Amino acid sequence: MEPLAVTDRRILTAQLRRAPRGVSAVETRCGFGFPQVVLVYPMMQGEPFPTLFWLSCPVLVQAIDRLEAAGWIKRLEERLSRDELLAARFAGAHRAYIEERLALLEPADRIALEAAGRLSSLAERGIGGTADRTRVKCLHLHAAHALARRNPIGEEALAMVPRRACSADDVLCARF
Repeated sequence: MEPLAVTDRRILTAQLRRAPRGVSAVETRCGFGFPQVVLVYPMMQGEPFPTLFWLSCPVLVQAIDRLEAAGWIKRLEERLSRDELLAARFAGAHRAYIEERLALLEPADRIALEAAGRLSSLAERGIGGTADRTRVKCLHLHAAHALARRNPIGEEALAMVPRRACSADDVLCARF
């Protein structure tokens, strides 16, 4: 994890097509050195924000978009319902995500969320705020988590991506 530099903020703005909010660090970089996954603080403007890792690489975002459009969320959910080992690993990824998200909260923010009765949305909900651990909310969230830590659904999705980086002669983020 690296602190967010001014150059990273500029690149992220171009990658996301908006100013990044709540981003506290670059978690992973592509082979060309550009942000690939960023770490997002679990509270934004006084509200809980359950997405800890955000996929920013345009090549991967587009590839994951294609997987979702092709129906892979439903297929992976069906696989989770049949594969006990995968389901157990997925549940473990949710638990680890929750623990890390809670550990990142500043004490004052944790107290404020508890006082407002809002801490449970970060303490009980999994990746991306998912309550139902048998559902795959968004493959982008899981791919980002897999690149930053461990996530079996994200790893499955990334394994289906034929090209996980720009070609050396056309690095998209170098244009920004």
